[in-house]
Amino acid sequence: MGAGKSTVGRALAQILGFEFVDSDAEIEARTGADIPWIFEIEGESGFRDRETKVIEEVTSRDTVVMATGGGAILRGENRSVLSRRGFVVYLEATLREQIRRTSKDQQRPLLAGQDRRRVLTELMTTREPLYKEIADLILPTTKRNARQLAEQIVSALEGVAPVSGP
Repeated sequence: MGAGKSTVGRALAQILGFEFVDSDAEIEARTGADIPWIFEIEGESGFRDRETKVIEEVTSRDTVVMATGGGAILRGENRSVLSRRGFVVYLEATLREQIRRTSKDQQRPLLAGQDRRRVLTELMTTREPLYKEIADLILPTTKRNARQLAEQIVSALEGVAPVSGP
């Protein structure tokens, strides 16, 4: 959470000439409701079910860059699909960066009314090993902007497979 997945994803898609999809934005577009409302009405499990469907559908497309929500990694089926169908980048942000980047954001249900430091520490403890398990590339985000990170990803992709846009 707060690592810059959407910002870096947009920059990467622009460089590659690919479509960009933010899984959270896609869920909101499909339901006509925002993420906090979905969490309130359906709970986290209902939201995660929707997220899994979006990941399954989006990863079946070609020439797309997708930013997943931070918790997408928790489901084994998501990890499997992401790992099999794509090049997975883990944007590694420090706890300090995450706290700073989410400090004014009121749209994150898991942080609502909570001690951000405690919640983000717990999330990192649970999620980081899962990100590292499937990551094809781990990029520390400290002191780098989105464009620099996207360019590093492009360089890594060039060493793996041909990259071509529409």
